[in-house]
Amino acid sequence: MNAVAKSSSTLVVNTPAEITAVNAGAVKKHLQVSLKEEHTRVELRMQGTRFIDSSGLGVLVYLNKQMSARGGSVRLKEPARGVLQVLQMTRMTHMFEILP
Repeated sequence: MNAVAKSSSTLVVNTPAEITAVNAGAVKKHLQVSLKEEHTRVELRMQGTRFIDSSGLGVLVYLNKQMSARGGSVRLKEPARGVLQVLQMTRMTHMFEILP
């Protein structure tokens, strides 16, 4: 997982193959360390993420709350079909901008 500043206001993060109870803490910590005060948008590039569980959803909710408090947003770019289905089943698609 790596993070790159796309612009001074956008942080781009490539997410791992899975975001589960096993690594959710590490993913959250990585986001906390990478997120700077000037970031108002986070773009999670999820094309390589094939599975997400409730702990992974918790990380997304945490990130959304952090960005909402700043007046910012979270984009999910190219989530795999399985990840998108989980987001739809949990009615979380309204929380994020989903990019093809």
